[in-house]
Amino acid sequence: MTHAPLAFLHTSPVHIATFDRLVQARAPGLPVAHHVDPALLSDAQTLGADSPHIVERVETAMRQAAAAGAQVVVCTCSTLGGAAERTPLGAGRHAARIDRAMADSAALQGPRVLVVAALESTLHPTAALIEDSAARLQRRVTLDFLALPQAWALFQRGEHAAYLESIVAALRADARPVDVVVLAQASMAAAAEALMPYRVPILSSPSLGVERVLALLRC
Repeated sequence: MTHAPLAFLHTSPVHIATFDRLVQARAPGLPVAHHVDPALLSDAQTLGADSPHIVERVETAMRQAAAAGAQVVVCTCSTLGGAAERTPLGAGRHAARIDRAMADSAALQGPRVLVVAALESTLHPTAALIEDSAARLQRRVTLDFLALPQAWALFQRGEHAAYLESIVAALRADARPVDVVVLAQASMAAAAEALMPYRVPILSSPSLGVERVLALLRC
C-alpha cells in the first residue's frame, strides 16, 4: 500500500473504482490506498469468518495499512467486517467496517428489516451487525432474509450487469412487508439506484460508509 491517510481492504478489485469515486466526490485530492485479497473471502467461506486463521490474516492486513500511514483503515467486505472492526490499530488510528453506518441507519428506520445478500455467508455477519447497531441505539429490529446465490454465480463469472439485474428482479418480485431493505454487500449498491423509486428505503454500504469514515478522518 502507498502512504495515504485512508486505506481500504477489499476482497475484489471491482471495489477500487467505486470507493475512489465516492471519496473523491466528497474529499477531492485525498490520497487513498487499496489492498485487495480475494483469497480472504474464499478462505473465510471455507473456514468461517471467525476462524482464528482468518481473523489473524484480517488483522495483519489492517495493521499493515496503518503501519503504512493510514489513520483510518476500512474493510469493505461484510463477511470479514467484524474481525476488521475489532482490530486494535493504536492511538489515533481507526479500524472500521464499511457497513456499520448502513446498519445504524437500518436500525433507526426499522423495525422490519430485509437483509439481501448474493453471498449467503454474508447474511449472518450482517444480521449480527444490525442487531448490534440496534442494541447500541436502543432500537428494536425484526430481521428477514433474501439469499440470491444465483446472482453471486454471475458476479464470480464477471457478469456484473447480469448480477445487478438479478438482484433488481428479485427485489421487484419480493412483496413481503418490511420497513427498510439492506443490501448486505458493497457490490450490490448499483442495484439500489436501479430500483428507485421503491416502496421502502433501500440501504447500501458504500456511500453511507464513506461519509462515516471521512468523518473519522476529521476527528
